[in-house]
Amino acid sequence: MTSLLKLPFEFGDALECDHGKKCTLNRTLPPPLKEAVEQHPHLGDYLHALPMDQIGVPEYYPKLSRDMSDMEHRNLIYPVEGGLFIHIYPDDKGERDKYIPIEPHLMVNLDAVMPKMETKLLGWVKEIGGAETDEEKKAALLKAIEASVSLNGDTSKIQVQPREMEAIQYFLVREKVGFGLLSPLLVDPYIEDISCSGVGYVFIEHKIFKSIQAAIYFDTEDELDQFVIWMGEWIKRPVTVRNPIVDAILPDGSRINIVYGTDVSKRGSNFTIRKFNEIPTSVMELVEFGTLDYMMAAYLSFVLEEGMNMFVVGATASGKTTTMNAITTFIKADKKIVSIEDTPELQVPHKNWIRETTRGSSKENTGAEVGMFDLLKAALRQRPDRIIVGEIRGEEGAIAFQAMQTGHGVMSTFHAASVEKMIQRLTGNPINIPKTYVDSLDVVLIQAAVKIAGRGMARRVMSINEIVGYDPTSESFSFIEVFRWNPATDTFDFPGYMNSYLLEEKIALKRGIPPFKKKVIYTELKRRAKILQRLHMDKKLRNFYDVFSVLAEAQRQGLF
Repeated sequence: MTSLLKLPFEFGDALECDHGKKCTLNRTLPPPLKEAVEQHPHLGDYLHALPMDQIGVPEYYPKLSRDMSDMEHRNLIYPVEGGLFIHIYPDDKGERDKYIPIEPHLMVNLDAVMPKMETKLLGWVKEIGGAETDEEKKAALLKAIEASVSLNGDTSKIQVQPREMEAIQYFLVREKVGFGLLSPLLVDPYIEDISCSGVGYVFIEHKIFKSIQAAIYFDTEDELDQFVIWMGEWIKRPVTVRNPIVDAILPDGSRINIVYGTDVSKRGSNFTIRKFNEIPTSVMELVEFGTLDYMMAAYLSFVLEEGMNMFVVGATASGKTTTMNAITTFIKADKKIVSIEDTPELQVPHKNWIRETTRGSSKENTGAEVGMFDLLKAALRQRPDRIIVGEIRGEEGAIAFQAMQTGHGVMSTFHAASVEKMIQRLTGNPINIPKTYVDSLDVVLIQAAVKIAGRGMARRVMSINEIVGYDPTSESFSFIEVFRWNPATDTFDFPGYMNSYLLEEKIALKRGIPPFKKKVIYTELKRRAKILQRLHMDKKLRNFYDVFSVLAEAQRQGLF
């Protein structure tokens, strides 16, 4: 059952130990870990096999925190769900630490039991196959197992021990309902990305421990090919030699890309999964992570509240979509929003939200192809207050800028490293925005993944910029850098203080401040930043939907 797992230590047959008072290992465990072993004996089986004389006794953490990323020696275990535990195993060579899922079947040999179990399940095909939801399928599967397996000597059933029973239940649910070998990684809330570059190990991007190596290992190209073929069938998007590349969405909302075979990938089949967070990261959490600060959040709240047009710009994996999702809580609660995406990644808290996605042409889909351009044209007829485009990269850009000129507030992500590079891409092929349209865009937020001394990789808003105008004579654009990240101190400077074009010339007027008092807007900005800080630090406001709810109520009462 562990043929695709490659552990960094050798282990034999599990000891027949109840992990009780007579267990010599139990006496060495810290109380939290001992309590976890008492509730989940398979965890104790794993610990018996662990070379603690080499790596030490693992620490046990019921929950992880961001400050744990600074740990020098990572040897820890944390729970996920359903009896699943994760061991972060230290790497003695100073490379990547190891990520080991401790599953109920890991230390149990089911080779003799599973063929019999599969035969028994044939009598339950109709009940299991007829289930409409995963929960119904899981319930039918567990009922079938209970009817087929005996712990008390019933000769008409398969005879098993209690730990075998737990292992069978977990393994079959994982294989028949879950995503097989990758299920532990998908249910772990601390994982952001899962990737396999070819034969060898699977790598993950962990929210706390960054890049680490999973114990999942593909030994041959055939083994990897079989697995990606199975994945394609499981998501009902088969990969073949004629159709070697598949993009799809998993049931939990995660985004998967599969590339099959050596014809298009010289290292063989590969796959990448970008995990979906059920509850988006909030703007308060972005402040905690150091992505931006309260003053920047307050500035963005003014920009979005007043319907300004904004792009979140950066490279792949810089956190653009995370930031754009987070700041949607600043859009007034009574606004109508239409979002347009290739792959559903946007999460908006508003009730009046129309979510539209493109449709490609395929054998499974006999209808006409519907692209971003088509959806954006349709959105203009839906009378939205705000249009959010997942990413602008083609002809839909022209429609987005036309929407800006007709008074629709537009937000989008965009691939570029700076304001200058963004303008070059917008005005060149294949987007071809007329240069005179570009100043319809009000704000450009530049974000990047950066390396911070002593902390590793982190995401930071490099700058927030205001597009002021375009001079057709010199064919040049003018923009103001309002906020700037200071890499020396890992803080943010505010060069736009008392010098912001948008705050003084547009937002102040929209908020009823007369021109001769326009500098008052900076006092309002500071007041709003303090409100956000107080809600976050004193009221412990962090949850994405709670932030939206509190800010919506504060706006209704005129307090924000």
